Amino acid sequence: MKVDFEHLQSAHCENGVTTNLLKGVGVNQITEPLAFGIGSGLFFIYIPFLKINKGPAIAFRTQPGLIFNRTCKSLGIPVIRKKFSSKEEAQKVLDECLQSGRPVGCQVGVFYLTYFPKEYRFHFNAHNIIVFGKEEDNYLISDPVMETTTLLSSYELERVRFAKGALAPKGQLYYPKENRMVSQEQIKNAIKTGIKRNVRDMLYIPGSIAGVSGIKYIGKKIKKWRDKLGLHDAGLYLAQLVRMQEEIGTGGGGFRYIYGAFLQQAHAYHPNDDLLEISKTFTKAGDMWRNAAIQSAGIYKGRLTTQADFNQLGDYLIEISEVEKEAFKSLSKIKWH
Repeated sequence: MKVDFEHLQSAHCENGVTTNLLKGVGVNQITEPLAFGIGSGLFFIYIPFLKINKGPAIAFRTQPGLIFNRTCKSLGIPVIRKKFSSKEEAQKVLDECLQSGRPVGCQVGVFYLTYFPKEYRFHFNAHNIIVFGKEEDNYLISDPVMETTTLLSSYELERVRFAKGALAPKGQLYYPKENRMVSQEQIKNAIKTGIKRNVRDMLYIPGSIAGVSGIKYIGKKIKKWRDKLGLHDAGLYLAQLVRMQEEIGTGGGGFRYIYGAFLQQAHAYHPNDDLLEISKTFTKAGDMWRNAAIQSAGIYKGRLTTQADFNQLGDYLIEISEVEKEAFKSLSKIKWH
């Protein structure tokens, strides 16, 4: 039982699942940057009271599932998404999809993914894969961040589909409901919608923990972590920052690069050269996030231990928040035709 499916590697899991599933229903114009931008995937949020892996919850992208849902909705493609309380029912529905020739996306936990290197396995439940077939007791898996397809036994797949903890996937599966031809005009409008929504999410969400305000907020907090938490726990918090930035899919820096690529590709549909200039700013932000990760890792590993090191990192994140703020303000002023 194998679906006609082409595996394409991507930088980030949900972008890749979105791109691969949409290509499977005839949307050949879609690329990973277009899926990410139309789905308004760029985000930041710092939730100090929610702990994951002994550190605060930090996200550099929008809530899992929204990139796929938003991209499909913007292109006029209905989506089927299901969660399950019964493991047996979850497998039954999955098998029925495969028997009908339909590959499906699944949200899974990373910790028990046997094909992942051990150093990349930790408790994170918002990874996305595609299941596109079954041979005896093994499911055929397309994980977009892997170079080639792989296998999981029915037990291994059940284990990751029903991982426990924060963002528990609950057997979740999803797919485009039907084949649709998508016009250039639809993509053009979807790009505009995606950018306007991302401007809203990064500039105008109330409170101090989300969007560019959230980046500035955590920058200020980092300066206090050494005295408040002690070097050990402050290091764990910064390890969390690096892990969420660089190891979950493509992370903070990588997401900024993808968004820059999205704006470059958007220029083909909206030939406004401001998009190309703003794209360079997001690339700059990506470089800055990568430098911040190096500084954070130095503190975590005990090479950088002074208050001045924490101050430098905090100031760097405040600077990043200003760079991204100006980039999104520039996007908000784009003249659409």
